[in-house]
Formats: sequence, structure tokens, C-alpha cells
Amino acid sequence: MNICNCSLFYGVKFEQITTRQDNIYGLVIALFIIGLWAASLILLLCLDITKFPTWLIAIAIAWQTFLYTGLFITAHDAMHGSVFRQNKKINNFIGSLAALLYAFFSYRQLLKKHWLHHHHPASELDPDHHDGNSSNPIFWYFHFMKEYWSWKKFIGMAIAFNLAKYTLPISETNLILFWVVPPILSSVQMFYFGTFLPHREPEEGYVRPHCAQTIALPIFWSFISCYHFGYHQEHHEFPHVPWWQLPAVYKQKAWRSLQLIDEPVAAIVVTQKS
Repeated sequence: MNICNCSLFYGVKFEQITTRQDNIYGLVIALFIIGLWAASLILLLCLDITKFPTWLIAIAIAWQTFLYTGLFITAHDAMHGSVFRQNKKINNFIGSLAALLYAFFSYRQLLKKHWLHHHHPASELDPDHHDGNSSNPIFWYFHFMKEYWSWKKFIGMAIAFNLAKYTLPISETNLILFWVVPPILSSVQMFYFGTFLPHREPEEGYVRPHCAQTIALPIFWSFISCYHFGYHQEHHEFPHVPWWQLPAVYKQKAWRSLQLIDEPVAAIVVTQKS
């Protein structure tokens, strides 16, 4: 039995973590991220950057990069039905909007590839995994991007860029710094913290369920690094839990693990996912 296709239960139940109110919270958080991204982008595109020091511009780029990552994480949560469980159409609309705003991504294509990742982690069927020849992070990143990028997306972004450049009173420099650069940096951020670190093969080989490991940073840095996606084993174990509740899953698992210390090893049940 392939350990990557196994599930490790710690006595943590999905119902213990989520409530009906959380459904509303998920929608509110998603709309807040999209709204904040849009407001920030409009403000930065209208900014006269000649009046600001270079270090402040760098902070603005980092800030917008963080918001772009939030856009993609919102689309990702929608793929798991976590944005608004009460209404699938609204959930998928939010996901489609976030994916489109991020980099003209097709939500349906992302959904198909992402579930391949969940069903076949760290295998040749996993679009997020390296090519099998090199696990070098640089080569892995470009292989990762090749799976999701296309000339169609590039042409779409080029058209949008030139429309904004020639029809709106926006500096080309601002477009490059705050609309072109942030999603590229965001892709590096998500790859490193959400794919490479959690799914790289340990020296002893893949021994954890889902071929994933948790990067347990302090909660603030976990949020800053990639919206808690360092809690990656928890995400694969409970894929329908939204990003902002992953720390709670981690804490409950840690608490349950302490309880199991005095219990028989048989209390940890390994079952094969369907």
C-alpha cells in the first residue's frame, strides 16, 4: 500500500473544527481578500512612484505579492468547497473570479489539476511534483509553472496590459511593478512554501501519509509565509478545511497525539482512501 495514498486519523473530526457560522466567515474572508487586493492595486497603479523612496516601493511590491497569494489561496479554497459550502454556485463563482484576477487562470482547469495532486501526490500523475529527474527547487519550479502556464494566458495578460497602458492614465512602470511582478513573485512564494517544502522527499523517503509534511512555523509567520499552507499534512488530511482554520487542525492533532502516547499503537488507524 502506497503511503502517499493513506490517511492518518488522529481523532480529529471535521465537524469539530467547522460550524455553520464558519460558512459565512469563509465567504466574508474571501470577499475581503478580493476587495483588499483590488483597492490596493488601484491605489498602487495610480501612485506617483517618483515621490517615494525605493525601499518603500519594495515594501509595496511585497504587500501586493502577499495579496496576490491571497487571491490564489481563495481560489484554492473554493476548489475544496470551503469558501461558501451553503451554495456551490456562489463558491465556484468566487473561485473563478479569484483565479481570473490572479493571472487569467481557468478555474475548471485548476480544479482538475489540483485534485490530481490530491489523489496522486508525489507521483508522475501529480502536476505539482517535479519531473522525476531532478528535485532541484529551481528546475522543479519551472516544471511546476509549465504545468499551469500557457500561451493563451500570456496573450490574455499581454492584451490586458496594453489596454491598460494605452487607454488608462497609468504609468507603464506602475503596471510592471504592481501588476506584472507581484503574481510572478507570488508563484515563487506558493511553490516554495506550499509545494517544495511540504512535498520534497525526506532523506528516509516518503514515510508520511499524502507524501506531505508540516512546516510548523509560529502562527504569525505561518500566515505571512503562505496563508498557513505550511500546515500541509493537515490540509491533505482535511482538504475541506479553509486555510484560516488549519492552525486549529494542527493544534488538535498535536493535542490528540499527546493523548495517544499512553494508548496502544493500534489506536492510530491507517486506512486507504478511496
